[in-house]
Amino acid sequence: MDRQQEFVLRTVEERDVRFVRLWFTDVLGMLKSVAIAPAELESAFEEGIGFDGSAIEGLTRVYEADMIARPDPTTFSLLPWRGETQGTARMFCEILTPDGVPSLADSRNVLKRAMDKASEKGFTFYTHPEVEFYLFEQPVEGGRLVPIDHGGYFDHVARPAGHDFRRQVITMLESMGISVEFSHHEAGPGQNEIDLRYADALNTADNLMTFRTVVKEVALEQGVFASFMPKPLADQPGSGMHTHFSLFEGDRNAFYEPGAQYELSKTGRQFIAGLLHHAAEITAVTNQYVNSYKRLWGGAEAPSYVCWGHNNRSALVRVPMYKPGKSNSSRIEYRAIDTAANPYLAYALTLAAGLKGIEEGYELPEATEDDVWSLTDAERRALGIKPLPQNLDSALNIMESSELVAETLGEHVFEYFLKNKRAEWDEYRSQVTPYEIKRLLQVL
Repeated sequence: MDRQQEFVLRTVEERDVRFVRLWFTDVLGMLKSVAIAPAELESAFEEGIGFDGSAIEGLTRVYEADMIARPDPTTFSLLPWRGETQGTARMFCEILTPDGVPSLADSRNVLKRAMDKASEKGFTFYTHPEVEFYLFEQPVEGGRLVPIDHGGYFDHVARPAGHDFRRQVITMLESMGISVEFSHHEAGPGQNEIDLRYADALNTADNLMTFRTVVKEVALEQGVFASFMPKPLADQPGSGMHTHFSLFEGDRNAFYEPGAQYELSKTGRQFIAGLLHHAAEITAVTNQYVNSYKRLWGGAEAPSYVCWGHNNRSALVRVPMYKPGKSNSSRIEYRAIDTAANPYLAYALTLAAGLKGIEEGYELPEATEDDVWSLTDAERRALGIKPLPQNLDSALNIMESSELVAETLGEHVFEYFLKNKRAEWDEYRSQVTPYEIKRLLQVL
């Protein structure tokens, strides 16, 4: 037993922890959990906990259902909403086959494989997400969604509900060792943003799964309703998860080059070129629901077109420069990912796309500083600016032919994801919507 496992066992005993929740994530990014008693913890570290993988979305097939969840002791944390005494802790798990091999269907393992590939090239992949979400009054069946306030971007609204909500979420996150950098009211009524501090991509993805859970728990406690739906209100901005990326070689930021344009190195430029080149292929994963495309094509600075620019918030990739001359601040921002994405798969694919740009020496096109939304189709074509997929069906068709996505996700996750999302699209397009009834019923 290693020292971290010993620390967990000692803490569980000293803090009178009564339940330990083992967390893992299915292919669609939904959190799964099984609780064990402290007496079972040592065995869980050594042998894992067996479960029926065929009951979990995309994890395995019925005839090979036995799977093992083995907790990662480095992810141990107490759950603050479960109380100070006789509490509950959690750990994320590795999903293994019965012979102890990492499961190819484990989305956390997909990201670990991508990060291992980066590590072989000497890189560590760091991410910094800006997470947006809406707060509503408790919804009534058949009723409209009512935001908890009518504030806008950076507003200090008179009603304190949003401030209290963010404060409680941040307090819980920080008690779990998750650092928060900023928080504020976003552009939509009842819309909020909380930005997590830089961490390596695996820790960030774990933190995002925890973040979603904390937000939902605080919402329940405060009697409001929190949603990470990409576009819950048709006439208001959608909720994105703009993420800042950087690659480090040891302590050196590989994206930084003093004196270069925007202080962006050749490596950084090639990474952006890789993201742009493969953006359409990875969009089905970074924006995995039919509703995601209501955000991407709903205006409000949503990144609908494949281009990059410096401080251009209509571009897919932005190069911020808040601290000129400070090497560690050089980074890029990818703006397509929405808050409903599976963070493990989204970060695995964005990393793979960027690394491909470095490996193949992709050339970065000219930056776009115009408001891309204000250009005509002819102007965009003249500039070589292509659109992202306009709906889930188009995104899936492009993904299906992508060698990069298939290789990064692995055959099992790749095929399951396509199958599940095809079913979602088929179900969606068969619906008769209220818009159609209102627009056509009386006139046809």
